[in-house]
Amino acid sequence: MKDTLGVLLAGGAGERLYPLTRDRAKPAVTWGGTYRIIDVTLSNCINSDLRRIYILTQYKALSLNRHIREGWGTVVARELGEFVEIMPPMKRVSDNWYLGTADAVYQNIYSIGSEQPRYVLILSGDHIYKMNYQLMLDQHCAAGADVTLATILIDPSESYRFGVMDIDRDGRIIGFEEKPKVTRLRSPYNPEMVSGSMGVYLFNTDVLLPVLLKDAEDPDSSHDFGKDILPRILDQYKIYSYNFIDENKKEALYWRDVGTIEAYYEANMDLVSVSPVFNLYDNKWPIRTHHRQYPPAKFVFGEPGRTGMAIDSIVSVGCILSGGAVRNSVLSPNVRVNSYSEVDSSIIFSHVNIGRHCRIRNAIIDRDVHIPEGAVIGFDPIDDAKNYMVEGGITIVTRDYSLFENPVAVDYFTSE
Repeated sequence: MKDTLGVLLAGGAGERLYPLTRDRAKPAVTWGGTYRIIDVTLSNCINSDLRRIYILTQYKALSLNRHIREGWGTVVARELGEFVEIMPPMKRVSDNWYLGTADAVYQNIYSIGSEQPRYVLILSGDHIYKMNYQLMLDQHCAAGADVTLATILIDPSESYRFGVMDIDRDGRIIGFEEKPKVTRLRSPYNPEMVSGSMGVYLFNTDVLLPVLLKDAEDPDSSHDFGKDILPRILDQYKIYSYNFIDENKKEALYWRDVGTIEAYYEANMDLVSVSPVFNLYDNKWPIRTHHRQYPPAKFVFGEPGRTGMAIDSIVSVGCILSGGAVRNSVLSPNVRVNSYSEVDSSIIFSHVNIGRHCRIRNAIIDRDVHIPEGAVIGFDPIDDAKNYMVEGGITIVTRDYSLFENPVAVDYFTSE
């Protein structure tokens, strides 16, 4: 991997994940209590021994930049030429902001060239999965490929969510279909399934750079790898599929695009069962992050109806369950659940205070929110919609609500 440069795309506006992305970039959204979404891809890089990484940021990137600086700058050794570098739009080759995935890489073409990598691995900052990129590079080299795409087996009924590949018996990609409603394609790896793109692209650098230059000159291009570049170069270069090998080591392959509220909610709920679908407790493939200093979690009171407890849940440092009960939920650092309150199947961001006698279910509570005594959230979607945002049966409570109920509880200048 010493000849490989990782380019991690983290500049999307995250419109489908609104309102969680109203004040932060999508890769900076909290996930799994103490992590950010981007930590998963970065952990894959480090675990794969990929230690030269550009992170291309754009929208609302303050908290993302701070998280990368504080949490990832010390993981690599700069004296050995390793780095995790934040790359905001510099308009060095264009007067525009990033117009698409390919344009984002193109606008950093000089920085890529200055590192003189033999290979460039292009990644997304908003997917949850465990993958060893070294295995993908090994296959890429053995096949003599110019480009390799990571693909995952999906049911044909799910093809509308993916770019799907027509792959021959040797693993070479001979056709694309971009999110078709119906497809007749089948995968050579499993004839009952379809191979969908994971958004992981490995290029030979001497192929990538001229392709980006040509795409930048095309006024009709949307400057996207999946829609424009890859279909266009299909007949010109040797493009192969890498069938996903899951380091999560569960019966079912795990890959989640957490670009919507429902997908994000499900990706968090995948963590809390007795045998979680996505395993955070695997020492062989650790997920890293930056932890702020908080005291340990505390559970107090044991009276009937007033027991501080958590069942099938993740409870982060600094949390105090003061006579409140939490079930099937994910609590970020510094959350307080007060007496006689119940939290079920919910995601609670950091610095949230839940008052007494509250009932919360199927909700996402954004950071710095104060839930007043007696509040009922997630039980009546019609009533919830009057005060909060409701999407897919999930109630999202944001800082606006906190400002209305208790202005003192919100400090917009605290770090994300």
